[in-house]
Amino acid sequence: MDLISRIREKAKNQNKTIVLPEGNEERTLKAADIIIGEGIANIILLGNKEDIEKSADNYWLENIKRAKIIDPKNHVNKEEYIKAFVEMRKKKGLTFEQAEELMENPLYLAAMMVKKGDADGEVAGAANATGDVLRPAFQIVKTKPGVSVVSGAYLMIVADKSFGNDGMLVFADCAVHPNPTAAELAEIAVETGKTTRAIGGFEPKIAMLSFSTKGSAKHEMVDKITEATILAKKLAPDMKIDGELQADAAIVPAIGASKAPGSEIAGHANVLVFPTLETGNIAYKLVQRLANAEAVGPVLQGMAAPINDLSRGCSVDDIVSLVAITCNQAAAL
Repeated sequence: MDLISRIREKAKNQNKTIVLPEGNEERTLKAADIIIGEGIANIILLGNKEDIEKSADNYWLENIKRAKIIDPKNHVNKEEYIKAFVEMRKKKGLTFEQAEELMENPLYLAAMMVKKGDADGEVAGAANATGDVLRPAFQIVKTKPGVSVVSGAYLMIVADKSFGNDGMLVFADCAVHPNPTAAELAEIAVETGKTTRAIGGFEPKIAMLSFSTKGSAKHEMVDKITEATILAKKLAPDMKIDGELQADAAIVPAIGASKAPGSEIAGHANVLVFPTLETGNIAYKLVQRLANAEAVGPVLQGMAAPINDLSRGCSVDDIVSLVAITCNQAAAL
């Protein structure tokens, strides 16, 4: 069974409820039909009930009848959610009228449902920009206690099984934070380790990447990685973390043994933590295209509850997989 199949099977045992705010979007509806039919998750669709049911009929989606449909403009929890949002944002001067308008926006409503525990997670982005998905998430759900930064990880599946964990590696941050400090990078490393356990299903071996291996170069950017490695080990003494390591020293056993003798991570890393967003984003796209690797994600990390963002070019299958991932994240909290 491949990784995605295992993720979906694991989700079936979690009995989680995921809210999909883009309730009348074609791919979202088709994905919801599959998710409900396969028992991956309970689904809440946001939108006008008549419109959603009409679209479901047009696409011959029988399972949508088992979804819970909530109209953002008219539902039993509307006033409660508005009052809660005003309370959250009163220092920002949010008025009741402004909160009411925002709570009729499905993306804000979905985030509030997750915050209130009426849904275990949210998946959106098929029809909305990343910023529009994340803004209400940051304002309402916020980060985990003790975590100051949100990051995005990709599960990379390569054909060569000698790399990572039987061909599976996790890359971060590839999606959110442009230039993390040493302390933020340490948090990203630990959260990526948790993602690896919850979703990948294997024990993380985390390499903190740099253009230097164990002092082979001197620079403030290297110093940042060295400091981040020390901090990450303190944050998660139960995780295997090492750095600073060059990419080849991290994943090629012979080079790891030569450049970092005695390291249990060098040459055997299955989690790669990049020093900046640009390096992580470039690396995952190059591996995806040049190695014909499967890139699953981004999986958002560090949120108090799982909210995940899709690419607007996503497929139906992408949505199904990300909902399954979100279920497994929720179960791991």
